[in-house]
Amino acid sequence: MKIMRTIRLALKNIRSNKLRSALTMLGLIIGISSVIVLVGIGTGATTNITSEVASLGTDILTVSVNTDQGLTLDEVSELSELSGIKQAAPFANVSATVSKGASTGSMLSVLGVDGNYLDVRNYTLSAGREISFIDLDNQSKVCIIGADVSQDLFNNENPVDQTIKIGGDNYTVIGTLTEQGSSMGTNADSMVLMPVTTAQSLAGSGDIKSLYVQTENEDAVNFTQLATENYLKTTLDASSDEISVTTQQSMLDTMSSVQDTLILLLAGIASISLLVGGIGVMNVMLVSVTERTKEIGIRKSLGARKSNILVQFLIEALILCLLGGITGILLGLGVGSAAELLGYTFTYSLNIVGIAFGFAAVIGLVFGIFPAYRASCLNPIEALRMD
Repeated sequence: MKIMRTIRLALKNIRSNKLRSALTMLGLIIGISSVIVLVGIGTGATTNITSEVASLGTDILTVSVNTDQGLTLDEVSELSELSGIKQAAPFANVSATVSKGASTGSMLSVLGVDGNYLDVRNYTLSAGREISFIDLDNQSKVCIIGADVSQDLFNNENPVDQTIKIGGDNYTVIGTLTEQGSSMGTNADSMVLMPVTTAQSLAGSGDIKSLYVQTENEDAVNFTQLATENYLKTTLDASSDEISVTTQQSMLDTMSSVQDTLILLLAGIASISLLVGGIGVMNVMLVSVTERTKEIGIRKSLGARKSNILVQFLIEALILCLLGGITGILLGLGVGSAAELLGYTFTYSLNIVGIAFGFAAVIGLVFGIFPAYRASCLNPIEALRMD
């Protein structure tokens, strides 16, 4: 019952100074809402990237060659015959102007691929056919276009068997991709695919320095990674620094590590506001002790013990911080929801919300203990003399 009376008295004192109490809580509200918003948006961003990496499949190896001379198609075919490898899909990036008829056209990402690329990347065709080995052998001027390219160039017409210009040359559209969206910074809907041999001719280079390798099963990933590295080192006479063979799992582990570091960084930055808010609480409580010195003297002269005064002011500081904490949490969740409407991904964690609320309680105890102790140590006779 004594605790309930103390809580009611604390609430009465807080209500009697509404503006001061609100300004005192402001630092905590900003700090806690900042923690929730920044960590939520940071977590959402890294979760999106992680899901994009995972969507490639954990049985995929990404190979990059940084030597002067890359692989040939025959060497890629030889690589795909290694034990544990299901298929290899080389690709080469080329930038070229894509247009239809006499239109000006626009610069798009043109990717040279073979027949395995769509299967490895889990892309599907909405119409037409895939690139065949005949297209590769003949360096055929054919292409597959993404959904956005199809809409921009042909509106609602069927683009299959029609002609577009790539780099000033005519290419026949043999297929269109279903809408894929953006993944890992690559927007397949705005992409044009052509035979890798044709792309090499367009770029003036016959080297293959990038490819995906799909393993026969997920259990063979580590074995296949080592076998691929050894093959590249032997074939290209390359060092470990000149080749890169990464698994999706290693990328996921890296993203997890980055996410943890990002969350700690953002939480640390936002926690500065909490520290400032805590200092504000202590300052206001010290002012409150000074203003209520005579009240403290009267209570002590009527028999209040030192512990009663200590608990009263400590509970008042704690309630002040908890109210700020609850308001900050609600504000943070509200701002996070608004951020989602603006296109950001906001992923809030109950653990972070709980930690933020607990931190508010800790601030109330830590920064309230000194004013409370100072109030409890006042001499009742001297306190009664105060005006």
